[in-house]
Amino acid sequence: MTLTWTQLRDLKCGELEGAADGWGRASNRADAGRDRIETQMLNGLRSTQHGEAASAAVGRLRQLSSNLQYVYTECGLLRTTLNSMAHELRTQQRALRDALDDAESLKLTVHVDGSVTYPAAGEALIDGRPLPGGTASADAAPGLLPPSGLVAPNPNAAKAQDIADRVAKAVRTAAEIDWRYARILRRLKAEEGLKVPDAAWTDAAGDAAAVRGAARGYLKDGIPLDASPAERKAWWAALTDEQREEYLAVYPDQIGNLDGIPALVRDAANRDNLQLLMGKLEGRDDAKSETQLAGLREIDRQLREGRQPPMFLLGIGDEGNGRAIVSFGNPDASRNVSAYVPGLGTALDEDFARDDLKRARDTALGARKYDVSSAAIVWLGYDAPQQPIDDPLGGLAVMGDERAEKGGLAYGKFMRGLEVTNLNDEPHLTAIGHSYGSRTVGAATQHDGGIPGVDDIILVGSPGVGVDHASDLGVGKDHVFVGAADNDVVTKLPSKRQSVVGVVGTIAAGPVVGYAAADIADQRDDDLWFGKDPASEAFGARRFPVDAGPRLINRHGFNLEAHSRYFDPGRDAMSADSIALIASGHSRRIKVEGHR
Repeated sequence: MTLTWTQLRDLKCGELEGAADGWGRASNRADAGRDRIETQMLNGLRSTQHGEAASAAVGRLRQLSSNLQYVYTECGLLRTTLNSMAHELRTQQRALRDALDDAESLKLTVHVDGSVTYPAAGEALIDGRPLPGGTASADAAPGLLPPSGLVAPNPNAAKAQDIADRVAKAVRTAAEIDWRYARILRRLKAEEGLKVPDAAWTDAAGDAAAVRGAARGYLKDGIPLDASPAERKAWWAALTDEQREEYLAVYPDQIGNLDGIPALVRDAANRDNLQLLMGKLEGRDDAKSETQLAGLREIDRQLREGRQPPMFLLGIGDEGNGRAIVSFGNPDASRNVSAYVPGLGTALDEDFARDDLKRARDTALGARKYDVSSAAIVWLGYDAPQQPIDDPLGGLAVMGDERAEKGGLAYGKFMRGLEVTNLNDEPHLTAIGHSYGSRTVGAATQHDGGIPGVDDIILVGSPGVGVDHASDLGVGKDHVFVGAADNDVVTKLPSKRQSVVGVVGTIAAGPVVGYAAADIADQRDDDLWFGKDPASEAFGARRFPVDAGPRLINRHGFNLEAHSRYFDPGRDAMSADSIALIASGHSRRIKVEGHR
């Protein structure tokens, strides 16, 4: 049926908004049910019940929680779809009413078909009689034919034509809006059954994308993407509960990754976006998608375990090599917050989700021994170089400064967000860089003001940080701490000048001899690939003791395990405890060893 201007005029947009409110209430009830399962029922069951029956009950509750999460997402999308539709239709309704009001004031008549009749007006050039009236319509303009030179146009003709064009445009645009949203609403339906299959989340990802596209003018234009973290925090605080719910339902990817938004909000948004991302990637069969999906599933598994300290998902995404920011402990409520940047070879995959998350958790558990108000974060908010870590010298060609510089800028913004949202009067923030991540931390310090809010910096397994002295990192040299295992080859990579020696050695005698040649060359001074050796006396940082680690060369071949033990209390208790002391604000208690 063709939409008429009278139907658009009489449309009750409030009824669409009322229906949206109903879907919003359903979404909120589903969210409340899911929260009760995750925070009360599952935790209580795990702590009091054991055995086969308890495991089966946990499995059923997890399935129910997943179902409720799907209901929350889809009902939230329905709410925003209807609200956005009402918003757009009301805009066209206002445009129509303005045109009708103008017609009434000009004494023009708007007919049911949208044509506009205008009265006689003006006077003929020859006899002075009033010029006859007529009718203007959107598809013809008889009153606007060019005059012959003897006949002037009726002054009402152009006014009537303008009214007819405005009425037609409002109706035409409203019809397009109606068609566009009807198509979206038809796809927002769930499969029958008591279990939400993986394919449903793939559909939900498509649903969310469709609603985002439709609601762009209604919601997304209001997200302060270019604002400072403090301005974003103020923006979020000023929103109504209903507005926040809609942003979370439709743009969890934007809100969840926005520095300056409270951690609890980011966590809720990213947990929902995690399901949408997994659904999106499950529909693909390329290697990158399969790799990232494995990493996302492992993060999802840990989130559902309810482990302690509690996990907060502060960022997630599939751009580049993948993004993931996970905190163990609430970074807004904790007095001590550390953020660890991983390095060479790190990407969103199962190894990252298993190993790098464990490093952050070990740091949080260690710090809480000294101050329970401590949280530790792993920050994969940039694309680290992907040269395999078992060939660090061969990877020097890809280990330039560009990724560190870009990552350092993003890391600084993230730390500013932590500083803004933290609820303590004087929070203690620690930046931790491992491997190439230490170069990224170093780059972050060189922006105006250094790394916002950071009190201490820890560098472990570092090939250099881009500066030649600890005092250049902006926190004072006594607040820069370094861990460098004697057998960690990455901490002994030669400078760019010296690497020529290693290349020659590699060509002449194979990779092992090449590494040895480069290492021998490096003993003449304190230069590494990215500047002065952070463990050297010339650099001036405080070096804490770490285990030497396995030798680089043994009977089994090449061993780089010494590069990966710094955070593990089981394999390097001295290093892990020193990191925990610094991260908890007790750096004065660490032991210091001599420089290289």
